[in-house]
Amino acid sequence: MITLEDAVHKMSAFPAQRIGLADRGVLREGLKADIAIFDPATVRDRATFEQPHQYAEGVTQVIVNGLVAVEDGKMTAARPGRVLYGPSYKERSRGVRHHVVFCTGSDTS
Repeated sequence: MITLEDAVHKMSAFPAQRIGLADRGVLREGLKADIAIFDPATVRDRATFEQPHQYAEGVTQVIVNGLVAVEDGKMTAARPGRVLYGPSYKERSRGVRHHVVFCTGSDTS
Protein backbone atom coordinates (compact mmCIF):
# COMPACT_ATOMS: atom_id res chain seq x y z
CA MET A 1 0.00 0.00 0.00
CA ILE A 2 1.29 3.48 -0.85
CA THR A 3 0.45 6.75 0.84
CA LEU A 4 -1.90 9.29 -0.70
CA GLU A 5 1.03 11.68 -1.09
CA ASP A 6 3.06 9.07 -2.99
CA ALA A 7 0.10 8.26 -5.24
CA VAL A 8 -0.40 11.94 -6.13
CA HIS A 9 3.33 12.34 -6.80
CA LYS A 10 3.33 9.27 -9.07
CA MET A 11 0.42 10.72 -11.09
CA SER A 12 1.71 14.30 -11.35
CA ALA A 13 5.28 15.47 -10.65
CA PHE A 14 7.00 12.16 -11.42
CA PRO A 15 5.64 11.62 -14.97
CA ALA A 16 5.97 15.33 -15.82
CA GLN A 17 9.62 15.28 -14.79
CA ARG A 18 10.26 11.98 -16.53
CA ILE A 19 9.06 13.20 -19.94
CA GLY A 20 10.62 16.65 -19.59
CA LEU A 21 7.58 18.86 -18.94
CA ALA A 22 9.38 21.35 -16.70
CA ASP A 23 6.35 23.66 -16.28
CA ARG A 24 3.97 20.89 -15.10
CA GLY A 25 3.45 18.49 -12.23
CA VAL A 26 3.73 20.75 -9.17
CA LEU A 27 1.69 23.65 -7.79
CA ARG A 28 3.99 26.64 -7.91
CA GLU A 29 3.45 30.27 -8.93
CA GLY A 30 4.18 30.83 -12.60
CA LEU A 31 3.76 27.19 -13.62
CA LYS A 32 0.83 25.60 -15.44
CA ALA A 33 -1.44 23.47 -13.29
CA ASP A 34 -4.38 21.14 -13.58
CA ILE A 35 -6.02 20.52 -10.21
CA ALA A 36 -8.29 17.66 -9.15
CA ILE A 37 -10.13 18.25 -5.88
CA PHE A 38 -11.33 15.05 -4.24
CA ASP A 39 -12.36 13.58 -0.93
CA PRO A 40 -9.83 10.86 -0.02
CA ALA A 41 -12.46 9.10 2.09
CA THR A 42 -14.89 8.67 -0.82
CA VAL A 43 -12.82 8.70 -4.02
CA ARG A 44 -12.96 5.44 -5.93
CA ASP A 45 -12.62 4.18 -9.47
CA ARG A 46 -15.89 2.82 -10.86
CA ALA A 47 -14.47 1.48 -14.13
CA THR A 48 -14.53 -2.26 -14.73
CA PHE A 49 -13.41 -4.46 -17.62
CA GLU A 50 -17.05 -4.74 -18.68
CA GLN A 51 -17.72 -0.96 -18.33
CA PRO A 52 -14.36 0.81 -18.66
CA HIS A 53 -15.74 4.31 -19.38
CA GLN A 54 -16.99 5.27 -15.91
CA TYR A 55 -16.15 8.45 -14.02
CA ALA A 56 -14.56 8.16 -10.59
CA GLU A 57 -16.65 8.92 -7.50
CA GLY A 58 -15.54 11.46 -4.91
CA VAL A 59 -13.98 13.94 -7.36
CA THR A 60 -15.80 17.20 -6.71
CA GLN A 61 -13.95 19.64 -8.96
CA VAL A 62 -11.33 19.58 -11.72
CA ILE A 63 -9.62 22.73 -12.96
CA VAL A 64 -7.75 22.53 -16.28
CA ASN A 65 -5.73 25.47 -17.58
CA GLY A 66 -7.55 27.72 -15.11
CA LEU A 67 -11.05 26.71 -16.22
CA VAL A 68 -13.45 24.50 -14.26
CA ALA A 69 -13.98 21.28 -16.24
CA VAL A 70 -15.81 19.35 -13.47
CA GLU A 71 -18.09 21.05 -10.92
CA ASP A 72 -19.92 19.19 -8.16
CA GLY A 73 -18.84 15.90 -9.74
CA LYS A 74 -20.32 16.70 -13.18
CA MET A 75 -18.56 17.77 -16.37
CA THR A 76 -19.07 21.36 -17.47
CA ALA A 77 -19.16 22.62 -21.07
CA ALA A 78 -15.53 23.80 -20.79
CA ARG A 79 -12.97 21.82 -22.80
CA PRO A 80 -9.70 23.59 -21.92
CA GLY A 81 -7.35 20.60 -22.20
CA ARG A 82 -4.96 19.77 -24.99
CA VAL A 83 -2.48 17.04 -25.84
CA LEU A 84 0.98 17.56 -24.34
CA TYR A 85 3.99 16.20 -26.17
CA GLY A 86 7.39 15.51 -24.62
CA PRO A 87 10.65 16.89 -26.03
CA SER A 88 11.22 13.89 -28.31
CA TYR A 89 7.98 14.48 -30.27
CA LYS A 90 8.51 15.39 -33.92
CA GLU A 91 5.62 16.90 -35.83
CA ARG A 92 4.82 14.95 -38.96
CA SER A 93 3.93 16.51 -42.28
CA ARG A 94 0.24 16.59 -43.14
CA GLY A 95 -0.87 14.30 -45.91
CA VAL A 96 1.97 11.83 -45.39
CA ARG A 97 0.87 8.37 -44.40
CA HIS A 98 2.90 6.51 -41.83
CA HIS A 99 2.84 2.77 -41.52
CA VAL A 100 3.66 1.03 -38.29
CA VAL A 101 4.79 -2.58 -38.25
CA PHE A 102 4.68 -4.50 -35.00
CA CYS A 103 7.07 -7.42 -34.65
CA THR A 104 7.03 -10.02 -31.93
CA GLY A 105 9.66 -12.60 -31.16
CA SER A 106 12.58 -13.18 -33.48
CA ASP A 107 12.76 -14.16 -37.10
CA THR A 108 13.99 -17.74 -37.21
CA SER A 109 13.55 -18.40 -40.95
